[in-house]
Order: sequence, then structure tokens, then C-alpha cells
Amino acid sequence: MTDDEKRKGKFRKIILAYPVALVLIGLILNLLILGVQPAVVALPSVPIMVGLVTSAVLLVINHTWLMTSTELTRLKYNMHATPEEWQASGRVPSDASELGLRELNRHHNAHGNATENVVYFVFLAMLVSLVSPEPLTAQVWMIGFAAGRLGHMLSYLTGRDGARGICMSISLASLYGLASYLIISLII
Repeated sequence: MTDDEKRKGKFRKIILAYPVALVLIGLILNLLILGVQPAVVALPSVPIMVGLVTSAVLLVINHTWLMTSTELTRLKYNMHATPEEWQASGRVPSDASELGLRELNRHHNAHGNATENVVYFVFLAMLVSLVSPEPLTAQVWMIGFAAGRLGHMLSYLTGRDGARGICMSISLASLYGLASYLIISLII
């Protein structure tokens, strides 16, 4: 076995263990520290609304900065979003520099990653808010997700892989925390 195969084998194990570890973190925090109430369907309480509103505001800030920084990148590298803009500028997409295209791709990837994660968050957060959760538990997971996404976006756009990984883990652990809360609340 080559050194490269050994290295890949090691990382394969880490990649497979990663989601399991995050699920366990969410489960353990719910059971041992934050607390879980039996599910009782009701409109969200004020503390739950505080968690939802705070996370929504943080996610809007996240989206606003993604949108703004994407446009600033286009401006910096003299690129455009639509065929009409390219035509009006007298330039064509093949005029764009390699660096500009890479940076624009980084922004597009950040947009896609944010969108795909927020879809699951909205679904889980709305369900959790309707089962009369422990307020602190709901706030930790909801605000934790949004803060993790904000940190992920900032570190992704600035090329800080270590910070990006930590922030991604925070937001994923929050998703698993919300999901495990729902499951536990239906069982107890």
C-alpha cells in the first residue's frame, strides 16, 4: 500500500466518522445538558420566537453579504452577471481573468452551500418551534446554526479552511441537535 493510499484510507475513516460524531454531540447535549420536553404541539412561545427571529436576522445578514461580495467581486474583475450586461460593456465572458473566474466561483459555491443548508434548517426549526421545546435548547440550536453559517461564509470567502471547518461543524451539529430534539421529544 502506497503512502497516498494510506493517507486516503485515514481520511476516508475521518469523513465517515464525522457525521456520526456530530449526531452524537447533538444527542448528548440535548440529553445531558440542554434538556428535552415531551412534544406538545402549540404556537411558539416568545423565547422561541426570539431564537427564530435572531437566527433569521443572522441568515439575512449572511445572504446580504454573500450577494454584496459577489457583486463586488464582479466589479473588481470586470465581470458581469447577464449576457445583456456583457454586451453593454463591450466585453465577452472569455475576457475574464482566471483569478476573477476562480473568485466568482468561490462566491457561487458559498451561495449554493448556504442555500442547501438553510433549507434543512428552516424545516427543522419550524417543526421544533411547534413542539413546545425547552427555550434555551431551541435558542442554542437555532442561533448556533445561524452563527455557524455566518462564520462559514466569512471564512469560506477569505480562504480560511480551518475556521470554515469549525463553523461548518457548528452549523451541522445545530441541525443534528434540532433533529435529535424532535425525535427524543416524540419518544419521551
